[in-house]
Amino acid sequence: MKAEAIALVAGRSDPVTVMNLLREYLQAITLRSLHESEAFSHLAFVGGTALRFAHGLPRFSEDMDFSLENPVGYDPERWLRKLKIDMELSGLPLSVNWNDRTTVHKAWLKWPSILNEVGLSPMADQNLSIRLEIDTNPPSGAVCERQIVTKHRLLALQLYDRPSLMAGKIHALIAREYPKGRDWYDLLWYRGQRPVTAPNVIQLQNALDQTKGKDIYDASLWKQLCINRIEQLDAAELASDVAPFLEYREEAALLTAENIRAALV
Repeated sequence: MKAEAIALVAGRSDPVTVMNLLREYLQAITLRSLHESEAFSHLAFVGGTALRFAHGLPRFSEDMDFSLENPVGYDPERWLRKLKIDMELSGLPLSVNWNDRTTVHKAWLKWPSILNEVGLSPMADQNLSIRLEIDTNPPSGAVCERQIVTKHRLLALQLYDRPSLMAGKIHALIAREYPKGRDWYDLLWYRGQRPVTAPNVIQLQNALDQTKGKDIYDASLWKQLCINRIEQLDAAELASDVAPFLEYREEAALLTAENIRAALV
């Protein structure tokens, strides 16, 4: 796998593209290991990375998010031990830091040498890192599905269906304290698909109630809530945030309040 990872970025001069491709390759290998551990009997893949792997979102993603759907037999530390062994046997040594002291369990996956070997860093111990998060108390109402996905490896995944993935995205747009351009780009992508996806409103309402309190937001008004939010933000900052992760970076210029409003009509 190490030679495969290096060959993937050989001849590419843009360091941002190299980082995106390497990270995605390691995400795919991580998913394959989780699949082999039968982790998807317990977890659902969610978030932007799930949207990219399963639905072709033209945006790279930094982290990997999951929701705990079946706690019986939940054993992430065993899954991570296997992942570490898999990586080391493949020439990609990995360190793992695990934290399960909060509701959202977190693992920091760090590869200490690959950036140096592809010429991205002069330091031999410069880490390429991916954060893996598992929400052990996700809002109810999501619908799970299973998909076979090919992304560097053949992957058998359990993930939220598209309306449930979109509900998670809308929740982030409304409730995230620090806005991210990638979330707004994803909204434009959703609204540009045909047929147009609508969010799972039941799940969205449960998520808003869980994080913001009951009777604060009406999820059925999600379009207006998004419009209200975008009008408070700096579109140029949003575009700058998302541009490094886009397959077509010029699309960052589409992130304007006017375009968001038009997409939500």
